[in-house]
Amino acid sequence: MPWQRDAEDAGAEIVETDVDDAVNSESTRRSGYTEGKGRPTPKRRDAEKKRGPVAPPPMTRAEARARRKEMRTTMSKEEQKEARAKQRALRNEVRERRMAGEEDYLLPKDRGPVRRYVRNIVDSRRNFAGLFTPLALVFIVLVYALPQYSALVSIALLLFVVMVVVDCVYVGKMVNKRVAERFPDSTDGGFKLGWYAASRTLQMRKLRVPKPQVERGEAV
Repeated sequence: MPWQRDAEDAGAEIVETDVDDAVNSESTRRSGYTEGKGRPTPKRRDAEKKRGPVAPPPMTRAEARARRKEMRTTMSKEEQKEARAKQRALRNEVRERRMAGEEDYLLPKDRGPVRRYVRNIVDSRRNFAGLFTPLALVFIVLVYALPQYSALVSIALLLFVVMVVVDCVYVGKMVNKRVAERFPDSTDGGFKLGWYAASRTLQMRKLRVPKPQVERGEAV
């Protein structure tokens, strides 16, 4: 009947409208709606724990370059920035503890009771050789600033170098003698130990690594 056909057409239009509304709603939700993850967002400290311990700072330039290359290829910019900040903090901590003389953070050449004793001997005395760096710079400036006296300055510089060498030789022999008395069973001695003492003697007191643990004139 005609009125039945009109009712069927109206019902079909209603169904089509409902389907279109459902499709449009689904499309809108996909484009502008983010579904929940179904789990709570982890705290930052918990996420950092899952990353594992921070790698120790590189000991050589080659290792540092390799690590930077790996960071560029495997990390985002934010992760690289965070990793560099952590490495910087670790380097600062290692340097501070090394300067303080903590055994675990010293370089291999500075470790052991014998080397610590040698450093204390050198740091407890006033070394003429410790003036080598500043006075050498003064002599070099004088050579160019006073060319008319360059011959005299050169002679003075030569005498100064001879006195520095004599002081270093004396320190090396004195250190070996005292180490043999304090540590009779030690195999650390001879030219190698003397050179270690002499090289520290040549350094300015404020630039020595680790820092001096004794005062000048203190008994060792």
